Amino acid sequence: MTRGARDESSVAQAAAPPTQGAAQRSGPQGAAPRTGRPAADRGLPGGPYAAGAGEPRAQGGAGLVLGTQGLPGWLDPVVEAVRTVRPTQLSRFLPPEDGRGRQSAVLILFGEGPRGPELLLMERAGSLRSHPGQPSFPGGALDPEDGDPHTTGPLRAALREAEEETGLDPAGVQLFGVLPRLYIPVSEFVVTPVLGWWREPSPVGAVDPAETARVFTVPVADLTDPAHRVMAVHPSGHLGPAFTVESALVWGFTAGVIDRLLHFAGWELPWDRSRQVPLDWRA
Repeated sequence: MTRGARDESSVAQAAAPPTQGAAQRSGPQGAAPRTGRPAADRGLPGGPYAAGAGEPRAQGGAGLVLGTQGLPGWLDPVVEAVRTVRPTQLSRFLPPEDGRGRQSAVLILFGEGPRGPELLLMERAGSLRSHPGQPSFPGGALDPEDGDPHTTGPLRAALREAEEETGLDPAGVQLFGVLPRLYIPVSEFVVTPVLGWWREPSPVGAVDPAETARVFTVPVADLTDPAHRVMAVHPSGHLGPAFTVESALVWGFTAGVIDRLLHFAGWELPWDRSRQVPLDWRA
């Protein structure tokens, strides 16, 4: 199992301050999805990942594609954010122009649980030398068999790593978008965030306890709740958005991406950025 698309101290402040006056769209709270515009009218992100809107789900092999048909209406703002967001709006750490960096991918998987929309996360084992106990998206470095890192390689890697780490059944996941590639300078990983809808949920759990302490879901309502939002302070002095959810502190790259998704989807609520939580020196 490959590792690497993980949170690093240098991206603990990756998320830029929210744009003032951003419009607030209807939030994702509640289990019942709202009625969205027809799936065929929802835009797909451009570039080599794009596929026809008639493709309902990602398939393995050469047929791996993106599709928005059949998504719940509450995901409309996320689809639109993915379609329109610019790399510099997500992070100040972008891939080097000379092509350096190890290609990797993470899966940002939206599902629907008892409390409505939710995200799938995992927590690294406390015995690991690098970021012990840190929550993250499932993901890791691309393997040669994943294919071209500039086309479907990240899609395949995100699903493969999620299956290896959480036991997730990839057949139940519909991939619908890809965010711009981001960069983790300290580890030199170039990370492609791949977004999916958990159309057919499957049992998940820590496949290898030596690497993963637990796998869990977080309601989006908790992520948007100002009571669960803080700024994480790294020993180096870096500040970055963080979330206190499910008995965990979500920070670094993962928190930065979640923070930007909430903001550009119009789900972000005003929160107190003066609330700070210091990170352990091992972070």
